[in-house]
Amino acid sequence: MYPESLKNLIESFKMLPGIGEKTAERMAFFILDTDVENVEFFSESLMDVKNKIRKCTICNNFTDQEICPICADKNRNSDVLCIVEDSKKVIMFEKTAVFNGYYHIIDNLISPLDGINPEDIGLEKLLKRIKNENFKEVIIAVRPSIEGETTSLYIKRILDGMNIKVTRIASGIPIGA
Repeated sequence: MYPESLKNLIESFKMLPGIGEKTAERMAFFILDTDVENVEFFSESLMDVKNKIRKCTICNNFTDQEICPICADKNRNSDVLCIVEDSKKVIMFEKTAVFNGYYHIIDNLISPLDGINPEDIGLEKLLKRIKNENFKEVIIAVRPSIEGETTSLYIKRILDGMNIKVTRIASGIPIGA
């Protein structure tokens, strides 16, 4: 029905989360009607993300440098470390502008049923960082699920005896719900 290149573009758009057949078709036809310069910019942007974005060597956040802007910012509160499960959470916290400490992104949440054990989530790097940077408080801000609870309890247990205040971000039903 479609020329091969258009069919491939539609299939490519369908790989994106939440994009079905009709939306993929609309997006493909939009690309057909767009200036070549805009399509080139879009294409280059996709390749730049794949080729230039890497993990910060300190906190695992996405960056195009060796160290992300948050870790490089010496004006942040060096007493507090917030542990999160992915870069999206860092962005969410930063948009609220209420937290001014540092972050550490763990590689996953502990889930024995899925074969993800404590040694699989990068806790060695986290512990080394906590010891080297002398944080006074660690805030655990992972999702409120069985895996999140298991991970939180495990992290809290390994930090026992290190003279660090360990807190967990509140969760529950929001006001007005």
